[in-house]
Amino acid sequence: MPIKIRKEDALNYHTQGKPGKIEVIPTKPLSSQLDLALAYSPGVAEPCKEIEADKENVYKYTAKGNLVAVISNGTAVLGLGDIGPEASKPVMEGKGVLFKKFAGIDVFDIEIDEKDPKKLIQIIKSLEPTFGGINLEDIKAPECFEIETTLKKEMKIPVMHDDQHGTAIISGAALLNALEVVGKNIEEIKLVVNGAGASAVSCTRFYMILGVKRENIVMCDKEGAIRMDRPDLDDIKSEFATHRDLRTLTDALSGADVFLGLSAGNIVSGEQIKVMAPNPIVFALANPDPEIPYEMAKAAREDVIMATGRSDYPNQVNNVLGFPYIFRGALDVRATAINEAMKLAAAKAIAKLAKEPVPEIVNKAYGDNKLAFGPTYLIPKPFDPRLITTIAPAVAKAAMESGVAKIMITDWDAYELELQERIGIDQRLMSRVISRAKKDPKRVVFAEADNVKILKAAQMIRDEKIAIPILLGNEEKIMALIEENKLDLNGATIIDTYKSLDKLQEYGAVLYQKRQRKGITPKEAVRLMRDRNYFGAMMVELGEADALISGLTKDYPKTILPSLHVIGVKPGIDRVAGMYIMNTDKGPYFFADTTVNLNPSAEELVEIIGLTANGVKFFDIEPRVAVLSYSNFGSAKGETATKTAKAAMLAKKKYPELIIEGEMQANVALNEEIQKENYPFSSLIGKKANTLIFPDLSSGNIAYKLLSEIGNAEAIGPVLLGMNKPVHILQLGSSIREIVNMVAIAVVDAQTES
Repeated sequence: MPIKIRKEDALNYHTQGKPGKIEVIPTKPLSSQLDLALAYSPGVAEPCKEIEADKENVYKYTAKGNLVAVISNGTAVLGLGDIGPEASKPVMEGKGVLFKKFAGIDVFDIEIDEKDPKKLIQIIKSLEPTFGGINLEDIKAPECFEIETTLKKEMKIPVMHDDQHGTAIISGAALLNALEVVGKNIEEIKLVVNGAGASAVSCTRFYMILGVKRENIVMCDKEGAIRMDRPDLDDIKSEFATHRDLRTLTDALSGADVFLGLSAGNIVSGEQIKVMAPNPIVFALANPDPEIPYEMAKAAREDVIMATGRSDYPNQVNNVLGFPYIFRGALDVRATAINEAMKLAAAKAIAKLAKEPVPEIVNKAYGDNKLAFGPTYLIPKPFDPRLITTIAPAVAKAAMESGVAKIMITDWDAYELELQERIGIDQRLMSRVISRAKKDPKRVVFAEADNVKILKAAQMIRDEKIAIPILLGNEEKIMALIEENKLDLNGATIIDTYKSLDKLQEYGAVLYQKRQRKGITPKEAVRLMRDRNYFGAMMVELGEADALISGLTKDYPKTILPSLHVIGVKPGIDRVAGMYIMNTDKGPYFFADTTVNLNPSAEELVEIIGLTANGVKFFDIEPRVAVLSYSNFGSAKGETATKTAKAAMLAKKKYPELIIEGEMQANVALNEEIQKENYPFSSLIGKKANTLIFPDLSSGNIAYKLLSEIGNAEAIGPVLLGMNKPVHILQLGSSIREIVNMVAIAVVDAQTES
């Protein structure tokens, strides 16, 4: 089933904090009068003069080379039609976010109130001095063909209408691989296309470039097969009109090898699929509902190979596999166009990547260890971190070989590293965790379900199929909050601990057995079970839930104590620790201990290092540990410096397989140049630190909060390390998204435990 999107959630998402989804951030310091004088008057005159002398210098002194315009006039927005330029702006901002997230490309979205193609062409053409590339979006056919064709002829920067070419490139890659799987020759196949809009026309043209013969193509629209004798043909439809005696889609599908649908949902039946050739290939790409449901197609033909635009079925044809990396490669060689050679190179690179062994990080992200080239894996997954280093170089090489590149890349290994650094290759950490959680949702008990934030988070995790929520609290209050906030949690399990008398007795007896030599009485054990943190922890301990989430409304020590009493720590471990993931534009960093241990000894720090390293590995990342202090390798004396130096020495002996360095100051740990110059023996040189161990709770807690507030970093956590079963404690006042992130981590934690 597709993700359920509630109107309130979508509107709240776009209004929370700053309206919209994008902002402009300076890339140079602006902290002094000198900075301002260099950034603007009078210093800015110097690059202006250099650019006047040679216009190519604009790429040297401005952001043009990494700046793409996403442009629409709002005439064909999603499935909403002609809704106007203002109403298209959320979509264009969204496209900008994808460019940035997946390829590190900056975007200005530009919505233009003009429907006349010739006037629109002139407006867009006049923007060439500003941008390194133009991404046309949501412009209706047939005008989009004229607009793109003219702009490509008259502009000297890359121009691509993604609605046309994105789907063509991605589905083209899938077609090449599907044909290889079934052993058919592309020059011999019979292709039926349903739809005659921009995507359908561009896909068909691209398939012909790949090798499909014109005489083997039949295109259909809502009137049926497009025939030469139809009176309503325009130039585009005439291009694909057939001479064959076919009237209906069913006629066309008889004996066809491939069906490409870019039309409307639920218009193809299983009976129609049955008349296709052996091993039929069905690309039903209408969204959100494909032309034929996946289950119906598979029921009709066991031998069918199916692709849709949906993420919940195999072979999702998603344009995000293409456009960010195509523009990345084009910008990096300063291409004057995106030509057929570059599009072909992208399609072939995508197809080739699907044949390579799937990394464990991708398998875990999608919860599927069986991902391998074949009928259900024709193209890579959208969160495959290899996409940027596969497609962008292929496109750049094609631009160079086809003569449209202005600069040449010679060191491809260095270029690959540059690509990884542009996006912080591990920025997609939470996306992978959430995808993995969705593959096997677990039961998560919320101890504070009488809080509206918790209920909204529960709504989200249920809608997104991340977890199965169990809500603890007063049922009348919870139901009132659900109704008041128009939430849909029908059927969710709600447990009022005060009314669950049998469970109070059962759970109390278990707690008494665990704590009878810690001063607890049977009566006290039952009384404690009315506390939802005790009750929820016992549900997890007895296997009636898989993970516990709490802490939104209570301080950390009081929240964690019941879980320590009921569940306890893992065997062989003496303590727990708290770790925060700091998602930055340079990738994720892991901070510990930030929530639990007040002033650990050197020996206790060693245990925290081990717990944290295992926590980092949980996210499929190699831990590279820096033990922090105010001292660098004995440069200063004092209790903290001595403690951290000893901890680093002991940890190296205990965990010889880990990269551990210290004691060292935070800036030294993160700056390889300082290490190379002053501490060339450091094992972190060439292996940038990503795991920072703080000497005490104060420094760790202060550091993560400062970075999250003024360092533009997203704090994810705290991740509780060392518990015997999945328990995660929220920070006071966590946002709904932070709660959802913690639930996803808890679910994956539970998957690992099971």
